[in-house]
Amino acid sequence: MILYVHIIEIIIVLALLILISNVISHYLPAIPLSLIQIVLGLLTSLSGQFQINLSQDWFLLVFIAPLLYTDGRRFPKRELWRMRGPILGNAILLVFLTTIVGGYLIYQIIPKIPLAEAFALAAILSPTDPIAVQSIAKRAKLPDSILHLVSGESLINDASGLVAFKYALAAVITGTFSLTSATGNFIYIGVIGIIAGIILSRALDLIQELLLRNGVDDVVFHTAIQLVSPFLIYIVIEEVLHASGVIGVVAAGVTTQFGKTPSVEYRPELRVVSSTTWDVLNYLLNGFVFMLLGNALPRAMENVIEGDRFSTVQALSYAFLTWLIILLIRIIWSYIYMIFPNKKNRGQKKGAFRYALLAGLSGVRGAVTMAGILSLPLRMPSGAPFPERDLVLFIASGVVIFSLLAAVITLPLVAPNSGPIITRGNSIDKVEEDEEEEEELPQYLTENEAYLIIVQTAVSRLNEKKTPKNQRAAYELMLDYQNVERQISMEIRDDDQVEKALEQEIVLREVAIEGERKAIERLYNNKQIGETIYQDSLYRIEQEDKNTGRLTELPKLRIILDLRSIKRYFHRFFRARRSDHESTVVLKEARLAERESAKAAIKALSRYVSRDDVDKTKINRNTIYHLVIMYRNRIERLKGKSNFQFAEYQKQRSRLQMVALGAQRASVQSMLETGRITRKDATKLRTYINYSENALTMDIDAK
Repeated sequence: MILYVHIIEIIIVLALLILISNVISHYLPAIPLSLIQIVLGLLTSLSGQFQINLSQDWFLLVFIAPLLYTDGRRFPKRELWRMRGPILGNAILLVFLTTIVGGYLIYQIIPKIPLAEAFALAAILSPTDPIAVQSIAKRAKLPDSILHLVSGESLINDASGLVAFKYALAAVITGTFSLTSATGNFIYIGVIGIIAGIILSRALDLIQELLLRNGVDDVVFHTAIQLVSPFLIYIVIEEVLHASGVIGVVAAGVTTQFGKTPSVEYRPELRVVSSTTWDVLNYLLNGFVFMLLGNALPRAMENVIEGDRFSTVQALSYAFLTWLIILLIRIIWSYIYMIFPNKKNRGQKKGAFRYALLAGLSGVRGAVTMAGILSLPLRMPSGAPFPERDLVLFIASGVVIFSLLAAVITLPLVAPNSGPIITRGNSIDKVEEDEEEEEELPQYLTENEAYLIIVQTAVSRLNEKKTPKNQRAAYELMLDYQNVERQISMEIRDDDQVEKALEQEIVLREVAIEGERKAIERLYNNKQIGETIYQDSLYRIEQEDKNTGRLTELPKLRIILDLRSIKRYFHRFFRARRSDHESTVVLKEARLAERESAKAAIKALSRYVSRDDVDKTKINRNTIYHLVIMYRNRIERLKGKSNFQFAEYQKQRSRLQMVALGAQRASVQSMLETGRITRKDATKLRTYINYSENALTMDIDAK
């Protein structure tokens, strides 16, 4: 029981660190997320609390099966089928070449590693991270033929590399290897794996269809079926058919979207929920792999470097030379593909070396490589330690890190607009499935600009639907939308525009605050409010003034709170509440002060705009509108406190939200029809609106 509790604790800690790594990656976008996760995993090992070892079978089942299944689901099927010949040739022949040539060269450089184990190392280093390859290749603007080739190859070579790794590892363990037997077995496990993967995937689709037709239509249940699919397919193919489970899950993933039954295909909620769930699972699994790599590094380094056979420099040079060998093989292969004509490529020598170099650098090693190398057994069947396991683990880890660093450092030099490196662990939204390339014309709005327009449309529609009965709900919704609008506006503008907009907002806020202050002074002088409410109101206005002054501060500085102000605020708050209980007069005075100060702020803004000495061209109308809505919302909340009916308010708010979403949907359609946005951006905006509508429906049902 203690062991299981410890394992659960490790999983929870690693999951938390994966989340932390994403936050760090947000502030350090130039560093690949995988590298950050390796460093965090290394820290867990140095803490002395985590020593993690998993068997090979567990690694392949838990990590490889779902990762490859997800890659297959997401890969552009059209391009995969159109270039099936070159892709399969690259994925199989290049893996074979890397395994044989790379393994032999590694053996020559490091003779203490057995030849079969060198082949296994080269085989597991041949797979590339498909998400990294696609993101780098697109940003480097590789020709379409190379882009689709390296992308398709990166999907299929996961399976072929793992199969080659499995055979080489078997040769290490048994000490024997028969080329004839291996070739026959490879054909059997490959063909059977593909056929079985397709059949099992189709069978699971038919089961879902049957259940849906019989009324079993729970979205969570069917999402769970899809989640267990890769594990079930892998186990059946490996244990029952004795074929390749990794090839089977790739085939199942690639074909899972083909021939979908109508009941499954036309349930958008199921597709959205399952896709999002896969994103989460894929993100966590990928993070776990790199965390485990970082966790294993200190032990491998300690055993390798502190041993008598290798120095630190020598061990690092082995890793670097191994990476260089794998890189050169990939570059040479890509160069040959470029200059020799074939059905998909007429051959071009101009720029061929640059494209080959980019194709080589895009070959970032990722989770599959690490999951495979970490699955090496600790001991041989005889009980002896696995030969040079720590050295092989150290070299493979070094190759992964060198490939990531090389892409980060060299790609900006070769392709200046390459952008950050995206791997499986990053947001999957950045690599779209079956995405049709659309020429970005100057008249197209950016995604943020289009988003701003639909938010403004919602505010305008809410203003039209505002009535005396639903004013409170309308103003609160308008204020929510305006806060979003303000945030988007700040993201769209450059630094100078943001600074000018903030300066204008500060001026307008100070005008409104001065109006509030004068109203409070007038109420106090007319003896309409007492000393307590007078002081509390002045304190509230003082805090508003301070917050206005902080608008130009950096976000990090804005969140630093003054503890003395908090203490003073709570002191006055509770004192006011005690007074409320003692006298209803004080409560009425408090409401009067807030209501009259809000009205005075609106009047002050109106007078300011009408002044002759104010440059009308420098006035930000949106900011004035936002402030007016904010103060009107305050008035409505105070007006309805005595007879407020929460249930009726919720109904009004829900109805207005549906009206706003309808206006947003119509705005998206209008922008698409007039050619202001691309179909891709229209789909994203509609997805956002659909999510909002689903969330609203769930809230209504919950109430």
